[in-house]
Amino acid sequence: MHLAAHFPGVNNTTVWADPRSGSQIDFSSFEHLARTAERGRFDFFFLAEGLRLREHNGRIHDLDVLGRPESLTVLAALAAVTDRLGLAATVNATFNEPYELARRLATLDHLSEGRAAWNVVTSFDAFTGENFRRGGYLDRADRYTRAAEFVATARELWDTWTPDGTPRPFAHRGQHFAIEGEFTVPRSPQGHPVVIQAGDSPDGREFAASTADIVFTRHGTLESGRAFYADVKARLAKYGREPDQLKIMPGVTFVLGDSDAEAQERAAEFRRRQVSPQNALLALEQVWGRDLSAYDPDGPLPDIDPDPGSSLVQGRVRHGDPLAVAARWRALSEEKGLSIRQTVIETTGRQSFIGSPRTVAEQLTEFVAADAADGFILVPHLTPGGLDDFVDRVVPLLQERGVFRSEYGGPTLRSHLGLAEPVWKG
Repeated sequence: MHLAAHFPGVNNTTVWADPRSGSQIDFSSFEHLARTAERGRFDFFFLAEGLRLREHNGRIHDLDVLGRPESLTVLAALAAVTDRLGLAATVNATFNEPYELARRLATLDHLSEGRAAWNVVTSFDAFTGENFRRGGYLDRADRYTRAAEFVATARELWDTWTPDGTPRPFAHRGQHFAIEGEFTVPRSPQGHPVVIQAGDSPDGREFAASTADIVFTRHGTLESGRAFYADVKARLAKYGREPDQLKIMPGVTFVLGDSDAEAQERAAEFRRRQVSPQNALLALEQVWGRDLSAYDPDGPLPDIDPDPGSSLVQGRVRHGDPLAVAARWRALSEEKGLSIRQTVIETTGRQSFIGSPRTVAEQLTEFVAADAADGFILVPHLTPGGLDDFVDRVVPLLQERGVFRSEYGGPTLRSHLGLAEPVWKG
């Protein structure tokens, strides 16, 4: 089983109002979570990042983190206070260039002695592009073709230095990039930093199968996890890859208690605190694309249909067809007699594993044994101390079962993941 710790940046997971919730931007918070993950022998620490603060009806969205420092800079600092933990950053392939980013990632791999990873994300919206004077320039259909060429180009650059330390010139001519010159950073300790990918569309799955080392997925239930796992693993053969060359790791949450009943009570309380009346309406407006401020969060769902072409929400992805989502929410609300807030609580929760430490250890083990995942990226409800209980109470049980390491087997992230160093293609 592989485990990673996620430090969120844009989310509805963190319980901001809890007195135990600390800073979302101070280095001490990043350090605390990273040291805890390393103490638990986790594979890597995963830092999320957005390129523009999301807006809702013209105002900054309540659940965004204002003041978050740039991810690769934070990870470079964490490399100095950790020894074995992998260090993964979300970096956008749409609003960066291969030569610059390849240098930064290779540098992090050298600083950390082989622990760097890159979560490749894409963007097509003009709202984010305005920060880069590229608003709307990239068609939605082109975002994965550019990302695939971006990753391939970065790997070409990492391979320009021979394993014995000899630099060679490069020249790349493609649909999105035409560059040539000499790469200034020697081949890094892992050969290439580990590549993570988070897309779930058919194009995203194909991109992951052709390119990624890890898939970060939102499929956190056993049934959906098994379907996603089988689908993506089946795509590998056409690219000459074996199933164990791609690790599938859903992002999941957890709630622990001394008993299963106590954990369930705590989980319900977490959800109530995450979804305030105001945030319930915000979540509803993201689906409906309409100003619903006149509605009572404790009242029924709107009887009007969503506006699929709405620009009310900027910088947030609307998952699925709004009309279909609204129909499912209405059916659930009518079946169970739920208010707006209660419906949002029931439909947007990410509490994947709830119970005593032993119950959660059993659930995680079953999930991996059933080919629903190769491991998990844990998203704590509290930052930065929300991982402490898991490391202290669940990890020892996983180790007793023999499904998780007691010590690191090697110095690099690839060694943690059981991934071979890429063959040099000079």
